[in-house]
Amino acid sequence: MEIRQLNLFVAVAEELHFGRAAIRLHMAQPPLSQQIRQLEKDLGVDLFIRTTRTVTLTSAGQALLAEARKVLSAVTEAELAAKAGGTGQYGRVRVGFAGAATRHLLPLLAREVKARYPNIELVLQGNLYANAAQEALAHGEIDLGFVRLPFNIPGLSYRAIEEETLLCLLPADHELAGSAGISVADLQDQPFVTFPRDAGSTLRSITNKVCWDAGFNPKVVQEAPDSYTIHAMVAAGQGVSIALSSTANIAQPGVVYLPLLGQLPRLQTAVAWSAENQSSALAAVVAVAEDIFPKPQTPISEAEKLLIN
Repeated sequence: MEIRQLNLFVAVAEELHFGRAAIRLHMAQPPLSQQIRQLEKDLGVDLFIRTTRTVTLTSAGQALLAEARKVLSAVTEAELAAKAGGTGQYGRVRVGFAGAATRHLLPLLAREVKARYPNIELVLQGNLYANAAQEALAHGEIDLGFVRLPFNIPGLSYRAIEEETLLCLLPADHELAGSAGISVADLQDQPFVTFPRDAGSTLRSITNKVCWDAGFNPKVVQEAPDSYTIHAMVAAGQGVSIALSSTANIAQPGVVYLPLLGQLPRLQTAVAWSAENQSSALAAVVAVAEDIFPKPQTPISEAEKLLIN
């Protein structure tokens, strides 16, 4: 088994699509398929279940993926150590993030890490919403993630960095658009635009929760993968949405941003990491986050956690 074979295997395992993996690897698909079949032959096991429409990992493939990531990470660490030449902190930190809420936080962190630790490589993985980032941290798929507090996954350490409130997004011509504020109950008969149910978005869960507390189920008519698309759909009159205060920076024409009134959960953004991860590079990045990000004045209480969970 060669390092190159592991690289090819991991790409296919993460994409679960030979065509996309080939594009990612900058190679043609037939040689990639041949290499994977050769790897399976050498190991004596099937790593993937292939159909005309899907590619999934076998149990052997899942087991190999975890170990292959460790091997490739160790190889990268060795390369960085050699380049650093003993002159300072080095390593590789995988950072998961998603959405408009982190668009001003991530650049600050990345630039400061680069300035302080030029031999630490940040590998940025997008489209990891809060719940998905928590799961990725728990499974060792990333080292640091932007999450929402509170969460209940054991073994994760975190540092709160920003507090947000909830907003209602309305089309500019909506009958309630001229209000100074709006209650969740006012949205009972409105069509909703929000994140997909399985996207790992805390905001989808919060939307459901505050609507249930107001006595109704939100009527979701459109789902979208990111805040920018949601705002565009609201502007197009497809429905209303509940959003985080940070996304008001999108300032989508045709959208009115109104504060939500009443007893609503406070939400805090945090950076989180596995307490078992002993990487010195991760510790250095966390220390940078401690230095550059403000800390919310009041931690989320146990009573407030019950409002969310």
